[in-house]
Amino acid sequence: MRKFLVVLLALALVLPLAACNKTPGPEDPGKDPKDDKYELALVTDIGTIDDKSFNQGAWEGLKKYAEEKKITYKYYQPAEKTDAAYLDSIDLAVKGGAKLIVCPGFLFEPAVFEAQDLYPEVKFILLDGNPNDGDFSAPTYKIEDNVYSVIYAEEEAGFLAGYATVKDGYKKLGFMGGMAVPAVIRFGYGYVQGAEYAAKEMGISGIEIMYHYTGGFEATPEAKTMAAGWYEAGTEVIFACGGAVGNSVMAAAEEADKAVIGVDVDQSSESATVITSSLKMLAISVYDGITAFYAGTFPGGKSVILDATVEGVGLPMATSKFKTFSQADYDAIYKKLVDGEIEILKDTDQTNASDITLSASKVTFVK
Repeated sequence: MRKFLVVLLALALVLPLAACNKTPGPEDPGKDPKDDKYELALVTDIGTIDDKSFNQGAWEGLKKYAEEKKITYKYYQPAEKTDAAYLDSIDLAVKGGAKLIVCPGFLFEPAVFEAQDLYPEVKFILLDGNPNDGDFSAPTYKIEDNVYSVIYAEEEAGFLAGYATVKDGYKKLGFMGGMAVPAVIRFGYGYVQGAEYAAKEMGISGIEIMYHYTGGFEATPEAKTMAAGWYEAGTEVIFACGGAVGNSVMAAAEEADKAVIGVDVDQSSESATVITSSLKMLAISVYDGITAFYAGTFPGGKSVILDATVEGVGLPMATSKFKTFSQADYDAIYKKLVDGEIEILKDTDQTNASDITLSASKVTFVK
């Protein structure tokens, strides 16, 4: 009996110590849970930090900086996809000690529009959007000195994907976007023009492009069924430009033994069908923004467009699975973008991808 009491006493002493030294969980990877202040924060757009897309790309930049500089960090995941929920998560981050908050995606535009005034002492990096009041028919835009707004030249990223694909020998292409928002539209318009540019350069015609917006960013049976139908009808590669829509396209491609182009981040590890990805350099953008913040040169009050001239977009050539399109080919077309030799139409120039003047390619819009 005495030995039993000794064991109980030992357990009573050990368990509290174990609790105090608990390993930080996924919600608070940057600091021990017994502390409650996190200097750098990211609010996800409902998705997770391992979504192989926008959230993950932004999170990797924040995490890299924080761990290099030994700065506390944390992410917050809203309860739902609403402006109120985003503001609630921003409020939690501020109360948690955040000095800088990263908001990845255009869905944060209205929330940051309000937050910039509610928390003037906090800095915000807004990716892929400009703060506005949420009236998308006639929005009111405002950007205060505590907000750095980053826009990407998606039309250039899409152009590179379309160009490389045709150069690599593909002639029957597809574009499956998510919601028809400006960023997705620009990806698609660039993709069409890149394919056309390559076809003209090669002196070929007959490029066919199926084109569709799913209306959302979720993986759905409908998206997979449509992708499977395209593949069955002869489409060789689909640019999946809509978050988790890509999962549906990859599933269809795996069954059909066809190819996929990923988006936003390098998605080569997601499926053997991914031959390349149309990149926004999200991690670099966030890392650089945080670096400027701590250097006292935070570019607040500005909205910048990151394009090829600053290596803001591109293709991950090291992991791409092209058959003939080489690094030299990539460098040559990229230089033309940097030098301004190529004019690419985007959403503000053209209202419909099928209206872009094409001679070597045919776009079929699918409702």
